Amino acid sequence: MKRLLVGCALAGVLVTSAYAATTVMTAAPSESWTVTNYYKQAVYDPKENKIGDVDDVLVDKSGKVTGLVIGVGGFLGAGEKDVIVPFGSVKTAKRNDKWWLTLDETKDGLKNAPGFKYDKASTTWVPEKK
Repeated sequence: MKRLLVGCALAGVLVTSAYAATTVMTAAPSESWTVTNYYKQAVYDPKENKIGDVDDVLVDKSGKVTGLVIGVGGFLGAGEKDVIVPFGSVKTAKRNDKWWLTLDETKDGLKNAPGFKYDKASTTWVPEKK
């Protein structure tokens, strides 16, 4: 009986080890960046005026980053409006060892864009009701 239990336990360890080996990477994928290059980073217009800050990074079910939620307007977070822009519309560069994000849009243009609110129940961004 002991041998059966030890054999089952050993088989479980081997199965678990084999499974872990297929789901763990040994190196970071090439051409990949961390979300910290975007999350909570400032976004600027082409004239280097600050538009807002990235409040969230949107990812689809396949893991592809699809959009950025940018907080615009307001002062110290009060009166801020969240808008969503396509991920590909934000350009990145490195300046003085810091990520520099730009968007071909103005702060006023984004203030006039549709706003979104985060819904905790569904954990999604939903359009603001007017």
